[in-house]
Amino acid sequence: MQFKVPQFLDIEDKIFGPFTFKEFVYLAGGAGLCFVLYKLLGLFWGAIPILAVAALAIALARYRPNNKPFLNMIEAGFNYLIQSKLYIWKRQKKNQDKIKSGEPEGEVVTQNMNRDTVRLGGNKLRDLAWSLDVLDLNKHQNEL
Repeated sequence: MQFKVPQFLDIEDKIFGPFTFKEFVYLAGGAGLCFVLYKLLGLFWGAIPILAVAALAIALARYRPNNKPFLNMIEAGFNYLIQSKLYIWKRQKKNQDKIKSGEPEGEVVTQNMNRDTVRLGGNKLRDLAWSLDVLDLNKHQNEL
């Protein structure tokens, strides 16, 4: 006996034409709020708030960044604003000593960049390969 397994459970049904129930509520609520702003403020004074509310309603209904509802992005932004933040940095005393000694700041930065980066030119790469080959040869000679 075979049973039919429901598929596409995460897709909402289109109830009001091309809109799901949530999308219809966002659009209807936005249109209602735009109408209230028009009646209260008039067209001249209410143009900017009406456009802002309409844009938010359309974004909530249709905009899906990273294939997730726009409401999730608004929620994440709000949570980021209200939560406490922890700022961690590493203090480097060598740079501060050089700056206090009177060296120009640009020279200190370039010296640190040159010291921290590893560049393998042709000679250094050849030397490294040779040293690896020598180590391997010594290892094989000791085994014999």
